[in-house]
Amino acid sequence: MDENTGKQFPAPGLPSPGLSTAGLFDHYLTDEGLARLWSMLDSGRYEVLAPEEAALLCVAWLVRAGESGAAAALVEELRPFTGEVRFTPQPAERPVPDAGAVHVRTVGEVAGALRRRTPRPGIEAQHEALTVWRPFEDELLDHWLRAGADAEEGAALLARYRRLAAAHTRCTKHLDPKSNPAVLRRALEERVAGRELSPRLAGLLRHAVASMVAKRGRPGSAEHARLRRAQARQADRPAHEALAAVVLRRLAPLDVSRGLEDVGPLIGPVTAEEAEECGLPAGTVVPASVRATVTAARSAPLDTLLEHGLIPSAEVLGEVAEQLIATHTARGYADASLRTLIAATYRARRGRRYPLWWSPEHHARITELPWVRAVAPWAADPVEEARSTLRMLGEACVRAFPGTGLPNLHVRALSGLAQLAELPVPFAAEPLADAYSGMADPAVLAAARTAAGLLRGTVYERCHGIDYAAVQELADAQDRYGFARLCAERAGRPGQPLASDPAVMEQARILTTSNLATLVVHAGVVPRGGWDGSARGAFAAATGPAATAKSTARAWRQLLFHLALCDADEQARVLTWIDARAARLPARTAARIALPLIDLRLAVAVP
Repeated sequence: MDENTGKQFPAPGLPSPGLSTAGLFDHYLTDEGLARLWSMLDSGRYEVLAPEEAALLCVAWLVRAGESGAAAALVEELRPFTGEVRFTPQPAERPVPDAGAVHVRTVGEVAGALRRRTPRPGIEAQHEALTVWRPFEDELLDHWLRAGADAEEGAALLARYRRLAAAHTRCTKHLDPKSNPAVLRRALEERVAGRELSPRLAGLLRHAVASMVAKRGRPGSAEHARLRRAQARQADRPAHEALAAVVLRRLAPLDVSRGLEDVGPLIGPVTAEEAEECGLPAGTVVPASVRATVTAARSAPLDTLLEHGLIPSAEVLGEVAEQLIATHTARGYADASLRTLIAATYRARRGRRYPLWWSPEHHARITELPWVRAVAPWAADPVEEARSTLRMLGEACVRAFPGTGLPNLHVRALSGLAQLAELPVPFAAEPLADAYSGMADPAVLAAARTAAGLLRGTVYERCHGIDYAAVQELADAQDRYGFARLCAERAGRPGQPLASDPAVMEQARILTTSNLATLVVHAGVVPRGGWDGSARGAFAAATGPAATAKSTARAWRQLLFHLALCDADEQARVLTWIDARAARLPARTAARIALPLIDLRLAVAVP
């Protein structure tokens, strides 16, 4: 700061405020600017909110690597666009996430979920019952238990009831005319009015008093005091939305676009300082539901998230597929700072279109972005890296969710990788047929051909009653109508469209194995625990407590595929394990799998 004018000057290496995008570009090419970029590369304290914001960091990396010519060429390629596009990163207080970490939710998404927590009517009514109506009912009961209670005291009780009923409207149980407190009030109204109680009302009064004393104890007794202390502790518990607000304040300083490397401090008990600010008792534990919401943003390697149940389904795994592609692709760069930068560039691609001035190739392949292309010589072979990433992503889904299959979101991510990996066969994404012509998609025929080559003569073909020789003929002839007709006939619904009939579509999934055969044959996927382990996992999914008829059928299809890739000894061991498990299943679950299990035993027994 200038002592005379009070003018603020930027810190060393930082550009002056208000610079245009072209000015920022030129500033970061000075010695001072490059030093700042190198510092960012070393510390990781930068943000890449759009892929183009990584460009000058790549320039700085090239200069430091002694590749001044490549750096200069990249600068000249970018310069025409500096007036409209920001090629510079955003400085940040926290380092960018580790290149190997992924997360299911961002800090911003977690914060949004916490903000949407509002008081629950049922909980609010329960709190009102414990703090307002139970104490009043005790006074009412005590009035009838005391022999000398007079009408004036009764009138005061009734007047207070009317005030409480007007002010506290969440709990309405006291309005039930058949409830014991209502009987006590009605009898009190009669007494205050100077009227004799009818025999029926007197009998109801005696029963209500006896029931309330039996249930709660006499007001003032040790039994009654214990009950009310327990209820008071329950009523004093802070509402979940109040504790969610505490956690929300903890999240406020964090970058909303990232995950959380350490969730512990964010979900710990209320601190003394927070207690002074919000009025909640210090040491109050954050409820499990709020902790689960925050933990969903944990940023860690994939295996860690799977181990802790933070990726609970194949669909959620599909949601983080783009992040997994980024982290795995970045592993191909030997330099740590470049590895982190490339991972940040891939993450910035998620959910974003590139600026219009890029050619169509740039839209489809991030590897063709000029700055990514400029540092490509320091990466592994992109085709081999894409194949390795494809194997990792496919293996993760098969291993972690052996009874689920590949959801469409996952398939689309695999399809993009298949192009980069130059695989000869695409992945078939749903819908599997053209809605107007009814013809099967060409990718479906390719998947069916692959499945026929892999599974002919196996337990999968026998259990499903498939003639894979005929399927291969249709696929080789590119008979898209014929394949759709075959699926409809197998479903017992001739003439029904493959694109929209669920039963016909399920037959297409069976014939193509829902892309599993493509993963095995063309991507080389083998689950870490072996195919026998995946078969056991599929059986567990088919017979789990949450299994439905639909999920059981899907898991059984997966089981047959996994079992088909086991050798004879492994199949025998898996079948023995299945028989032992089946003997302990609940009757309804056992009945659901009885016939498929008989078919499986027969199919395995065929030499």
